[in-house]
Amino acid sequence: MRKLTVVLVVLIALLQYPLWLGKGSWLRVWQYSQQIEAHQKRNDYYRQRNETLRAEVRDLKQGQSAIEERARSELGLVKQDEVFFQVIQNKSSASKSQTDAAAKPADAVPVIPAQPSQ
Repeated sequence: MRKLTVVLVVLIALLQYPLWLGKGSWLRVWQYSQQIEAHQKRNDYYRQRNETLRAEVRDLKQGQSAIEERARSELGLVKQDEVFFQVIQNKSSASKSQTDAAAKPADAVPVIPAQPSQ
């Protein structure tokens, strides 16, 4: 009877090995599920980024306002017959708190674009 018990315990242990430590073990299933979640989060981020880029491309292809906005912000371009004002803060006013800066307006220097030659 004792030999039969030992044989059955060894047999059960051999049957349990693939479940806990083998190729399709619970540990590997858990690791794969963690990897799948990480990939899904990354895919969601890229999907959102792609949609943003698609919208930006669509705006650039269809409307002039997006092109104008880019020209103004990135290249500093100004339309014809338009006046550009650049606000320059003094070093002393930059170091003061924001409440002082909000109470006193900064010096505004107008920059007038050159007239195009005709």
